[in-house]
Amino acid sequence: MNTTEFIEAALQEDVANGDFSTLASIPPGTMGKAVLKIKEDGIIAGIDLAEEIFYFLEPGAQFTLFKKDGDKVSNGEIAFEVAASVHTILKAERLALNCMQRMSGIATLTHQYVDAIKGYPAKVLDTRKTTPLFRVYEKEAVRIGGGVNHRMGLYDMIMLKDNHIDFCGSIEKAIEKTNDYLKQNGLNLKIEVETRTIDDVRRVLAVGNVNRIMLDNYSPDQIEEAVTLIGGKYETEASGGITLDNIVAYARTGVDFISVGAIIHHAVSMDLSLKAQIL
Repeated sequence: MNTTEFIEAALQEDVANGDFSTLASIPPGTMGKAVLKIKEDGIIAGIDLAEEIFYFLEPGAQFTLFKKDGDKVSNGEIAFEVAASVHTILKAERLALNCMQRMSGIATLTHQYVDAIKGYPAKVLDTRKTTPLFRVYEKEAVRIGGGVNHRMGLYDMIMLKDNHIDFCGSIEKAIEKTNDYLKQNGLNLKIEVETRTIDDVRRVLAVGNVNRIMLDNYSPDQIEEAVTLIGGKYETEASGGITLDNIVAYARTGVDFISVGAIIHHAVSMDLSLKAQIL
């Protein structure tokens, strides 16, 4: 789903056959202005998407930007001003706010995790624990906050997780069958395999033919042991139970990536409002 399709579907869900509150109270053609007010500190995100929403409804809408995606913002500041028909402003208001509030919350939380380990080479990754049909914007918010996107979906990377391995029969079988499948189908996809124990790591190393080894629900000490064992042969990723309170301990281990599903699914929306500018 591209951005235009998303906006069309979202507006259809909200407006359906009419914004009757506006139709009933505001004469057609009435022009107006509104300002996007920031009501708490954080990292702003979704301004570009908000612009597209307004332009979709009214290509002649006029935007004055005071902030850009990724800026640090404070309570009381203004992100942008929009001049358009009042019908457009009121129809776009909730969709633009919902998107920006959600994306800004994710960007803000991601930045906190990234900032916590800025002295280490490890990168903060997102996961597929996203809102259906809003994933692309949630992952964009992660990038805006300084994080790194993992795979976008099931189609752009192989990840052999515990259920794949258990259903297949073993780590060895899962890796071998996956490599055979990719070769037979002419697919060039990276392979990541999840491990649950140090013994699993040894088994992956014995088979090889992967790109990244996930170390799932390991303690920092176990991560350090695994990273030493892997010895730089493959990328390493720590996953599971990682919070702002313990992420530094994981970063110290020398692991390449730290995946944190919470930067999306635990993010709290930023408080923003779109207010009429009465002259």
